[in-house]
Parts: sequence; C-alpha cells; structure tokens
Amino acid sequence: MDSMILGRYVSGNSIIHRLDPRSKLLSMFLFILVIFLANNIVTNGLLFVFTILLVGLSKIPLGFFLKGLRSMVFLIAFTTLFQLLFTSGGTTLFQFGFIRITEAGLAQAGIIFSRFLLIIIFSTLLTLTTMPLSLADAVESLLQPLVALKVPVHEIGLMLSMSLRFVPTLMDDTTRIMNAQRARGVDFGEGNIVQKVKSIIPILIPLFASSFKRADALATAMEARGYQGGVGRSRYRQLRWKKADTLSIFIMFALGLMLFFLKS
Repeated sequence: MDSMILGRYVSGNSIIHRLDPRSKLLSMFLFILVIFLANNIVTNGLLFVFTILLVGLSKIPLGFFLKGLRSMVFLIAFTTLFQLLFTSGGTTLFQFGFIRITEAGLAQAGIIFSRFLLIIIFSTLLTLTTMPLSLADAVESLLQPLVALKVPVHEIGLMLSMSLRFVPTLMDDTTRIMNAQRARGVDFGEGNIVQKVKSIIPILIPLFASSFKRADALATAMEARGYQGGVGRSRYRQLRWKKADTLSIFIMFALGLMLFFLKS
C-alpha cells in the first residue's frame, strides 16, 4: 500500500510546483493526446527526453515515480504481452506452437509499453507537484462554463477534493488493519484464490466501519460550519494564471506539432 501515489503531494518550490494547477491539468490532457502521435522510435524517444526533463525540473526524487510505476506493473505487463502475442503482420521472428511473435506485434507492444510508461510518469508528476485541493479547484474552474447547463460544477469539485484527500488515508488504514491481522496470525499470501478472497473480509469490515465513521464526522463538521453549497461562496485559495502557464501550454502545442511531422 505504500506504493500508492494518488493523492500524495511532495512540497517544493520548483518551476513545476509554481505552475497554475489549471495549466498543469490542461498540459496533462494535451500530453495524452500528443502521445498518440508517437508511432516510431524517434517520436517516442523525443517524448521520453521531454518527460525526463520535466521530472528533473520538478526536483522530486526518482523513487516516487518508481513507486507510481510499481503499482501498475501487472497492467503494463499484461497489455504489452497481449499486443506482442496477438498482433500479426510482417516477418515472423519467433514461433512455438500457437505462440507467434511478429515484427508488427513487437512494434505495437513497444508503442503500447511506452504510452503506458509516459502517461503514468506524467500523471504521477502532476499529482506529486499539485496539492489535491488545488487540483480540485482547477477542475472546478475549468468546468465553470458548464454552470450555464445546470451542471453541479462545485459539487463535482468538492467530491473530487474529498476523494483525493482521503485516498492516502484509506490506504494507511488498510495497511494498519493488515498489520494488525498479521499480528493475529493471518497470512494473506497462502491458500488458493478462494481462501485469499476470504482473508480479505477481515480487512473490509473494519475499513468500511472506519470510512463511514470518517464520512459522518466530515458531514457533521460541514454542517456545523454552515456549508450550503457553491452559491455565493467565496474562495480562500485564488488561482492566478501567469506567463509561465501560457508558455507551458504553448510548449505542449509545439511538441504536438513536432511529433505530427516526425511520425511515420
């Protein structure tokens, strides 16, 4: 559970930390779109160099990013292996029975692997350099035009901020409960799949009880402070768009344009 990065923030004063959360969120969406333009070694290499440069500018230890990747290893490995074995086309490089690896499969597996890697690293960078409440404020600000369509933008932002705030807390509670169960002799790694599922029940019951208790305490605290929703509500944290934010969006568009001309 210690590898869970979602909702964790590493304080700092780097240029990435100082960017407006709205520009970082928009850059994240643009980066995901740009990734799909990369379909060869040159374009993927350029994206990796760009991402490594951003990681260096954030001044965050590499270990945090490795933790973010560790929690997604199974998904990355499964998807890459699926593309490798079930994509046909080109010269056959290896064949054993029904297992066949082709040039097209190898190329597609490499592209999928790099896309997963880049998206996870970039999203981890966004989470580590942006406070959860600031990220929720950014989402609410970007969705503000939808208020005219009667979309409950403030409530969406509130739910997002509370979710991001309590994800690390729930992970810590899960770790604490598992350690307590291990001290009582429970082994979560032994037995078949049915026994492993049954061993999770002693974790879920106290975890749900703890979650409901926290939710009730939060609701009581909000009522005691007179919370009435977003209508007429002022803000303590004010988002300010600066020249560096405009430059970051321009860089993402320039990167996308460069990859468009370099793609196969």
